[in-house]
Amino acid sequence: MTHPSLSRRVFLKASGGTLVGTLAFANGAIAMLAPSTSWAVTTEQFDDHQARTLLIFTRHLLPHDTLEDAVYALVVKDLDRQAADPQVRQQLTNGIATLDRQAGGEWLALNEDDRQAQVEAISGSPFFKTVHGSAIVALYNNPLAFAHFGYGGGVDDSGYLHRGFSDITWLPEPPIAASGTIPVDSTPA
Repeated sequence: MTHPSLSRRVFLKASGGTLVGTLAFANGAIAMLAPSTSWAVTTEQFDDHQARTLLIFTRHLLPHDTLEDAVYALVVKDLDRQAADPQVRQQLTNGIATLDRQAGGEWLALNEDDRQAQVEAISGSPFFKTVHGSAIVALYNNPLAFAHFGYGGGVDDSGYLHRGFSDITWLPEPPIAASGTIPVDSTPA
């Protein structure tokens, strides 16, 4: 018996979905960390349509116009890992199917405002909560997001006070009364 040979691309296609893209901001902070301007994320539990829907849905949940799709794809990868649990997979695939059904076709084919209206309409659903909960962690807790937002380090990082504590520029300045205590540099002069 002979087996037809499968290329890697055909195998990946048969075993799940693939999100692919190119970095839009080739000179940005993320591009400096990336080994290439092209990226790909494969999924085992979701097909291409489901993976792409989750990516765009996440963009609607946590919109950052200049944040690369590659960072949002990490959320899809995290959801794919969770979807190895049949109950989670069923919840997510049902949520995607519901979006498509309510759109009268593909949710992705709607314009951005109509997609956003549907996202807001299901904000209390288990599907919404699962994607949102994963997105908060997977999107913001990775070096690519750190580079994009200019985050310099964590509290346990010895350079925290001198590298990143108060140099955030993408949020408005809070009123002094809401600022709380600001650490004092205890380094000897």
